[in-house]
Amino acid sequence: MSTESVFLAANEASEHRTLIISLFTAFVVATLGITVWAGRQTKDAADFYAGGRQFSGFQNGLAISGDYMSAASFLGIAGAIALSGYDGFLYSIGFLVAWLIALLLVAEPLRNSGRYTMGDVLAYRMRQRPVRTAAGVSTIVVSIFYLLAQMAGAGVLVSLLLGITSEAGKILIVALVGVLMIMYVSIGGMKGTTWVQMVKAVLLMFGAALLTFLVLLKFNFNISDLLGTAAANSGKGDAFLEPGLKYGVSEMSKIDFISLGIALVLGTAGLPHILIRFYTVPTAQAARKSVLWAIGLIGAFYLMTLALGFGAAALMSPKEITDSNPAGNTAAPLLALHLGGVDSTWGAILLASISAVAFATILAVVAGLTLASSSSFAHDIYANVIKRGKATEKQEMKAARWSTVFIGIVSIGLGALARDLNVAGLVALAFAVAASANLPTILYSLFWKRFTTQGALWSIYGGLISAVGLVLFSPVVSGAPTAMFPDVDFHWFPLSNPGIISIPVGFLLGWLGTILSKEEADKGKYAELEVRSLTGTGAH
Repeated sequence: MSTESVFLAANEASEHRTLIISLFTAFVVATLGITVWAGRQTKDAADFYAGGRQFSGFQNGLAISGDYMSAASFLGIAGAIALSGYDGFLYSIGFLVAWLIALLLVAEPLRNSGRYTMGDVLAYRMRQRPVRTAAGVSTIVVSIFYLLAQMAGAGVLVSLLLGITSEAGKILIVALVGVLMIMYVSIGGMKGTTWVQMVKAVLLMFGAALLTFLVLLKFNFNISDLLGTAAANSGKGDAFLEPGLKYGVSEMSKIDFISLGIALVLGTAGLPHILIRFYTVPTAQAARKSVLWAIGLIGAFYLMTLALGFGAAALMSPKEITDSNPAGNTAAPLLALHLGGVDSTWGAILLASISAVAFATILAVVAGLTLASSSSFAHDIYANVIKRGKATEKQEMKAARWSTVFIGIVSIGLGALARDLNVAGLVALAFAVAASANLPTILYSLFWKRFTTQGALWSIYGGLISAVGLVLFSPVVSGAPTAMFPDVDFHWFPLSNPGIISIPVGFLLGWLGTILSKEEADKGKYAELEVRSLTGTGAH
């Protein structure tokens, strides 16, 4: 199919705007209804931050998968596979394997040691104010990086559906998503956000399963035929199905791949919006169960991304995909259109339905991210640093709602700039920052007796500054056709992902800061933390 016919198809689908807008509106109204209902049950800080710790292992596992399977998973990975073949699927592998670290090292100790945020764990045996400030800053920065991806996904998705081509229109869409996420968090808190994530997870699994079934049906359930057609249609031949198409072009691209892999595998255990989910269950056993459920659901979904990506490659040319969005973010919705029939009402219905699911995905994830960052600001920075632990719950929750508005505004502005970048790549940057700043400090706090406040500060700020600094001077921001600012070039760092440098820096500075520190670690406090983290004794 020619490029013109793809746009014609998209335009024809946009003629069914009543259907498209109805589906979008139905989901938004339904989820806002859930949010209002949950908001009425949010009475105190435990309800707002942790959903009253009333969710079961299965419910939390479903919510975790809903929080984790973001626009990067559905839109970004499908597009990456459609354009890069085997190398695109490496994102799925990294995202899934990362859960083993979260399960084995973080989930249970974090649930037992903290109360509402990552800062609770880090400050347990350290000086409260500097460590909580650092934890809050890191949480907000990581969340904003992750939010960029969701905003970018929302802009290209809704623009495709509604036929919006103007830059102002795309920015308006990003702003609309920002307003909705502010409403979800400020009204519903953790309870509302969790239920929205559970609904979204069910919709996403159903939508992905439907597309997978239709792709396999198209090729008579012959996977070899599907892969062969995708390879031939890609113009790359057998190289499309082998490693190295994207990350084997040069020695530098191979190093970039290693950097990406390290960031993906280590990043999950440091993502703030995932970490706070462990506080919503009543016991450590439920926290472990929720991770096991999440691994099963996420693993099944990532297997289906193979069918989505290779299906898109088999049914469309690379130019047709990149003409719609340079980073390939619209490959999955366009696949739905082709499977249903480009010139048919069924094609428009399938396109609208899958896009509504993708939109649901974006809204649920941005709500979780915003809640994590606003909770950290209100609980760590406002209540324990600015108010020195003397803030009332009412004041704390008010601060959380106002910080939600501020973070939403910042995300809208940055999301408008990042709308043409691949969302999977943007999320990988968030993973790198989380693995560089948060993970070393969490592991040292939980498992190293000598770890001190200075070590925690060096680890967080050192990992954060090195990761963000390298990203700013990388091809992601300038000096490349796919960069955030493609018309200027001030990059000097050659890799697109900083993990291979910034993650060791975070661990090294945490160790060095502790070794050079003149303060003595509180071994009594560490003993308390160790017993509490492993047994749950004294936990909330």
